Amino acid sequence: MKNLVFIVNPKAGVQRVKEIQNAIEASIDRTRFHTEIVTTQYAKHGAELARKAAENGAYAVIAVGGDGSVNDVVDGLEGSDAILGILPLGSGNGLARTLNIPLELNNAMAVINQGKTLFMDVAMVNDRKFLSNAGVAFDALIAQVFASSDKRGFTTYSWLVLKHFWNYTVRNYQIEFDGKTINRDAFLVVVANAKQFGYNFSIAPTADLSDGLLNLIILKKFPKWAVAGVVNSAMKGRLHLNKYVEHYTVKEVNIHHPELTTLQTDGDAHPCAPNVYFRLKERKQQVFVP
Repeated sequence: MKNLVFIVNPKAGVQRVKEIQNAIEASIDRTRFHTEIVTTQYAKHGAELARKAAENGAYAVIAVGGDGSVNDVVDGLEGSDAILGILPLGSGNGLARTLNIPLELNNAMAVINQGKTLFMDVAMVNDRKFLSNAGVAFDALIAQVFASSDKRGFTTYSWLVLKHFWNYTVRNYQIEFDGKTINRDAFLVVVANAKQFGYNFSIAPTADLSDGLLNLIILKKFPKWAVAGVVNSAMKGRLHLNKYVEHYTVKEVNIHHPELTTLQTDGDAHPCAPNVYFRLKERKQQVFVP
């Protein structure tokens, strides 16, 4: 019998853990799978738990949470044959949305039970993994302030975006890719592996998780009155066609700014040096998909 290990953040609450247990009972084929639920106790504990599960022969390890939780689990699964599963219970759920994994818990559980998989690319920025996207500009600032917020969810995220948007100072970045060097005054410089930031905000509408390519998206400096048009383009999956956006498919990217100190990967903020280098590990992780 194959073992499924579910990694859950206990901050989700006792009721949420009970809900997950009920969904497992309702959806998982007990003639094929044995299930185990383990909970994280501190930052990056998910990677440790995933690594231990893989070493113990788990058939699949299920990340219960958002993109940051999925990122931790994939970090722990490196070098193993364990399949990644996703129960998208985070805030934005950009990777799950890109993979068309249902946000409703029982339907997401059914995807795992069905057993269809895809080998997806895993992206790297310096020595750090990411699955959905990483960036160094306005998105990194929002990830930083969102992490220190007591409240989660779309309302809080939107309020922080509006609060910081009006006073944000655009920087001029040096960007190197495919033998080219460009300099841009940019509001966003994002390197994406998946289509979404989350919340249906499509940062890279043409991205493919298994094509061996990264998507470089540069949202250039734009007048404040144009923000509604930019957001509308992203929500409709047409951001790459917006006149303020440059979009490239690349193998590697190097971004430099002398005052660069923070980058975000899959919505989590991290300190960084003035120079960040992006690359790809092709078809590295097997994941359950609908």
